[in-house]
Amino acid sequence: MATLEAKVKSVLSGDTIILHNVNNPKQERTLSLAFVSAPRLKREGDEAFAFESRDFLRKLLVGKVVHFRVLYKIPTGANREYGILSLPNKTQLPELAVAEGWVKIRDDAGRKDDSDEAAATLEKLQVLEARAKADSKGVWQESGVRIDSNAELGDAGKFVEENKGKAIDGIVEKVLSGDRLIVRMIISPTKHIQTMVLMAGIRAPSTKRTNPSDGKEQPAEPFGEEAQQFVETRLLQRNIVLNVLGVSPNGQLVANVKHPVNGSIAPFLLKAGLARCTDHHSTLLGPEMGVLRQAEKSAKDSRQGVFQGHVAQKTSGSGELEAVVSRIQSADTLFLRNKTGAERRINLSSVRQPKPSDPKQAPWGPEAKEFLRKKLIGKHVKFAIDGKRAATEGYDEREMATITFQGKNIGLLLVENGMASVIRHRQEDTDRSPIYDDLLLAEQTAQEEKKGMWSPKAPAAKQYVDYSESLEKAKRQLSLLSRQRKVPAIVDFVKSGSRFTVLVPRENAKLTFVLSGIRAPRSARNPTDKAEPFGQEAHDFANKRTLQRDVEIDVEDCDKMGGFIGTLYVNRENFAKALLEEGLASVHAYSAEKSGSANELFAAEQKAKDARKGLWHDYDPSAEEEDDATAAGAEITGQNGDAAAERRKDYRDVVITHVDDSGKLKLQQVGTGTAALTELMNAFRNFHLNPSNSQPLPSPPKAGDFIAAKFTADDEWYRARIRRNDREAKKAEVVYIDYGNSETLPWSRLRPLTQPQFSPQSKLKPQALDAQLSFVQLPTNPEYLADAVHFIARETADRQLVANVDQVEKDGTLWVTLFDPKESKSGEQSVNAEVVSEGLAMVPRKLRAWERGAGDLVAKLKKREATAKEERRGQWEYGDLTEDD
Repeated sequence: MATLEAKVKSVLSGDTIILHNVNNPKQERTLSLAFVSAPRLKREGDEAFAFESRDFLRKLLVGKVVHFRVLYKIPTGANREYGILSLPNKTQLPELAVAEGWVKIRDDAGRKDDSDEAAATLEKLQVLEARAKADSKGVWQESGVRIDSNAELGDAGKFVEENKGKAIDGIVEKVLSGDRLIVRMIISPTKHIQTMVLMAGIRAPSTKRTNPSDGKEQPAEPFGEEAQQFVETRLLQRNIVLNVLGVSPNGQLVANVKHPVNGSIAPFLLKAGLARCTDHHSTLLGPEMGVLRQAEKSAKDSRQGVFQGHVAQKTSGSGELEAVVSRIQSADTLFLRNKTGAERRINLSSVRQPKPSDPKQAPWGPEAKEFLRKKLIGKHVKFAIDGKRAATEGYDEREMATITFQGKNIGLLLVENGMASVIRHRQEDTDRSPIYDDLLLAEQTAQEEKKGMWSPKAPAAKQYVDYSESLEKAKRQLSLLSRQRKVPAIVDFVKSGSRFTVLVPRENAKLTFVLSGIRAPRSARNPTDKAEPFGQEAHDFANKRTLQRDVEIDVEDCDKMGGFIGTLYVNRENFAKALLEEGLASVHAYSAEKSGSANELFAAEQKAKDARKGLWHDYDPSAEEEDDATAAGAEITGQNGDAAAERRKDYRDVVITHVDDSGKLKLQQVGTGTAALTELMNAFRNFHLNPSNSQPLPSPPKAGDFIAAKFTADDEWYRARIRRNDREAKKAEVVYIDYGNSETLPWSRLRPLTQPQFSPQSKLKPQALDAQLSFVQLPTNPEYLADAVHFIARETADRQLVANVDQVEKDGTLWVTLFDPKESKSGEQSVNAEVVSEGLAMVPRKLRAWERGAGDLVAKLKKREATAKEERRGQWEYGDLTEDD
């Protein structure tokens, strides 16, 4: 027969090989060596010398071009062809195999081919076999080493633990696909294990296969066959070195597969575009994953293989930018401000904050946010946009970026400390971090070391108590904070230019903090609200300088709403002074003097005036001097009392103890009554401290009963009266008769008030008197009414005022005009007038007879009302309510 040329693809045994067409690897044929047989490799156990026999031929032939002639065929079964091979160096097979003793001449060899050539060949083989026998070569050895070949790996995890870091020699027996191999691992000279191995770091397209569940054939993925052929031509039946790295979820070995000369085949497969990188193995490969990413990028850039339709991600071209961190929204979302003051929201690439929906991770959310705040707030950072994540339901489009501070990647810093996890990207995601593999490795290390949210212990929950929730709470905390200086705090929220929410970690306290000594213009509360001139600028300036910053506070006092008044220091500088220097606030003389910073604040204000900044953009020093002279003249006129002479004068020193939800007042008249009350309350307190006086109520209370009640805010006992009773819940609503406020208490906090020395009837009558503001009508709208009540409470709390009693009703209710003796310079400067000026009350359309007698005062109040309307304050924010009347 004719001599043919082919390339050896693989060797099945010591006497059988697979050949393929030199130009077309898909054209294959099986050729067995004529006249000889070799020991068989079997799944249940190899025959003696089977591996050595096959290995002799494998090393000699695989990957080489040979010439062959078919001498005869056996038509039964597989229609196998038998022939002889010759290598380029003229070596002949099966002659060499017989001479080395790795095959035996068949017993029926003479019957296969009766030609003269066959007879001569067979005779030569017999001579060679006799010589091999005599020399005890190959299978003719008297005692050979038996190889234990096992097709079951057993415990894959244990195998990896025992062999991690070791180089294991092996032979690729079969290529299932571009990333899956059957490998014979040579554990020792006498122990082999055959198992499936996954190439680490890559995923190749699948090849054609049959679904075992239904027997249907599944077609190959695009480039699946090409990937398989790429690996076959380079590794099939070649010696390789395995570095086992881990186990797949299906229990298969994951390993680095290396050619002894050319190294790992994975980068070559990726460069050819016949595989993609897989993130699942990043932590196993570590830094080596970077080499694979570069190889994949090369294929993408040249649009090789599976990347033929790849569209390169558009880059901004801006490279690395610089900005200041202005706000931390969460551990993975920040706001950055550039040099022009523009702010943009940035998400950290490939990093996720502790999941709020995960019970184990959720407690670490505030910890991670605080970790990031301490590191970055107010700091200059560098950032580069890695991509954008498209808008989805509930989320706007997000810019994903890499942020570095002092050369350290912030995403990596979070992951290393267990303050964030790594997002598992989809293959098509284009917004992944450039150091994604480092992030995965850092996450695995943090998990192993049980750092942060990977710790079995939850962090100690930080519970802040809101001491500005009520005036009573504020007073309790005031005594503690006012004794301390430069208390460390964090600005949690900026309400306006001079009003903040601050956290005091060491006290677990949350406070509303108001800057003393200044007044900043009011900013808009909502999109429809109108800010005072420069109110929004002051608010923005405060946000820029203080939000989420570490600050220090000195507490001086508290207002009627529970706000703490004092000085706030940012970087050791009085922030009120900074506001004044920018012309975004004015000095409030009285509180400035009280704070002791008057000189500093007035100097800062004057600096802004001289520079015509903000509020003082049209400042005229000469006009200010004229205003001072006019004000002095008006003060003298007011003291002569020309306009006030017609009004009834019944001035009383009072203290407002309560403002109810309708705006009605409870007041105490300062004098013998308040002195007696102080004396009575001291005795009352001592009485209830005595355990012998702790008897509960003898029977359920009734509406109208006088009792002793323990006030919730300070746990002190006060005189009270039952307003209503709930027998099922065993609770009662009580009114504190000396102060006017009320609350609902369980019966356990009530005691009898039968002691004559404390009796409201015989000893000291209730000191809280009913009163209402004269000349004003409060809003009927619940929202504006609440604002009015809060304003009145704030303006009257903790102050001794002067009340002019304009009228006394038959039920004893007092109609009053309230004055602050420290601030009211004329009859028109009153709390009543301030409520009207704020747009939180109006002058009644129908005046009472005694109100009509004060025409001048009513006219001045109507003027204030008109100004409030023009400025859209309070209830006038949407226009004049009275236009349709």
